[in-house]
Amino acid sequence: MNSEEAERIAFKALAFLAADAERLGRFLGSTGLGPEELRDKADDPELLAGVLDYLLSNEAMVIEFCRALEVPPGMIGQARGQLPGYSPPM
Repeated sequence: MNSEEAERIAFKALAFLAADAERLGRFLGSTGLGPEELRDKADDPELLAGVLDYLLSNEAMVIEFCRALEVPPGMIGQARGQLPGYSPPM
């Protein structure tokens, strides 16, 4: 997977969060971003990395997202590894 593919997955994850007001509200609350700032930064690789970090912090949400996209859950971690700020586990 390359960084472009990772960004596409992360953008789909952002759309997944935005499709549900409660999920989006929790994400915005955890980041401190407002809706307008989120729209302005939606294509920022660092923000997209944060979206995947947030998604990966909740196994049930990962499963729901992966079912919706019909992708294996491991693909989310692979995508995260291609975006800024990734530190592999030791």
